[in-house]
Amino acid sequence: MARQAGSPPPEADTELWHPARLIPVSGIRGQEEQEKRATSSVLAVMAAVPDFGKAVLGRIGAPRGHITTFAEVQLRASDGKLSIPDGAIVVERGSTSWRSLVEVKTGNGRLTSEQVSRYLDMARLHGFDAMVTISNDLTPAPDESPVEIDRRKTRKVRLRHMSWWQILTEAIVQHRHHGIADPDQAWILAELIAYLDHENSGASGFQDMGDKWVRVRDAARDGTLRVSDPEVHDVASRWDQLVAYLCLGLSQDLGREVKPVRPRKQTSAERRDEAVKRLADNGTLEAALRVPDAVGPLAIEADLRSRDVRTSVSVDAPQDGRPKTRITWVLRQLHNAPEDLRVDVAFPNIRETSSLLLSEAREYPERLLSSSDPKRPPRTFTLALSRPMGTKRGRGDASFVKETRRQSVDFYRDLVQGLSAWRPKAPQLPEEPAQQPDSPPESGALIDPPAGVGHPPSDRGGADRVEFSPL
Repeated sequence: MARQAGSPPPEADTELWHPARLIPVSGIRGQEEQEKRATSSVLAVMAAVPDFGKAVLGRIGAPRGHITTFAEVQLRASDGKLSIPDGAIVVERGSTSWRSLVEVKTGNGRLTSEQVSRYLDMARLHGFDAMVTISNDLTPAPDESPVEIDRRKTRKVRLRHMSWWQILTEAIVQHRHHGIADPDQAWILAELIAYLDHENSGASGFQDMGDKWVRVRDAARDGTLRVSDPEVHDVASRWDQLVAYLCLGLSQDLGREVKPVRPRKQTSAERRDEAVKRLADNGTLEAALRVPDAVGPLAIEADLRSRDVRTSVSVDAPQDGRPKTRITWVLRQLHNAPEDLRVDVAFPNIRETSSLLLSEAREYPERLLSSSDPKRPPRTFTLALSRPMGTKRGRGDASFVKETRRQSVDFYRDLVQGLSAWRPKAPQLPEEPAQQPDSPPESGALIDPPAGVGHPPSDRGGADRVEFSPL
């Protein structure tokens, strides 16, 4: 009996067979080869799949146009010394073009100020518009570099940064959610996703909480952290990257851009200083993620002293109805929520709050009313869930990174995405009055008298009814 073409023989152990890939992950020997393969792969797919290329380059300020990419470009510095940046990107639109050098790091490789500064000088010398760095470092925005650079070097050449996790996110969003019309291009992009998602590619996104994590974790529990400790600054910086990692992960799942909630005018340095102070004083790391069209931001608080991670969301209470009715409004939306979900209620103009576990609130909703004034309407509901914190530094089981991500995704899926904000009832038109007869009744007909006139007591029956004639 003939077997289907391309299928392995029946006696073969197919579990040991690996599908052929356009971009194979096997045979990578060393950091240098890993970087070359990753650079060539992503740049080639940017040019081959225009929707993906434009989405990635649009984030770093490149114009839309025809994309051409190059790997291992050779350029000479002003002293004649030859340098070989990892790649270059050219975007042509009509008679104009935009050009950028590319420098890539994979795995644990780190960009250095010396190398980036040298390539910035070379980009300026050769008339490039930008310099793009790619690594596993996650930054809050493309114009924030993971290395310190003299700002004078970026006056004529823009310095932009992308993480591998951001590039993988763009690929997934374009392929899974937006869709690629051309089937060949869709397959090519799927192959890039399979490559970048493999641990051998070195494009693994956020790595771990760093080698200072265990010391900071234990010192927070002992209450011995100080703002001046360099370890606190390192963990606060990695927390900032973890928040970006969580946002991008949710973006991959939802196909919508999820962003951290931050004050508009707050700089990265100010945000890290605030995180350092909070970690040293309270032993906590805090963040909030804004999901488009969700009822509210998803708040995350990791308490290193109690070893708990708390996820929560706040919902505005309805603006009409009795206080208890407003409370039952939110409880009706929590029919699938876990029993240990905590419901906190805040009231206007006073600091008083009420708080119950959902199991008790379902049975006794009146206990969530204000104890000082049960007629005071609630202002906001905060729904919070606490789970044990992962303690390990890496990304495996029981790690802080994996458990925090799992809890955030589960909380959004099981609770936040199903919540609806209150909307006032639409204004109602008055009921139309009863239609009046067009002509007066005939002479001698009975009509109802005005209220209270001509009606005898009910116990007299109909014999004493008074007849009225029209005037």
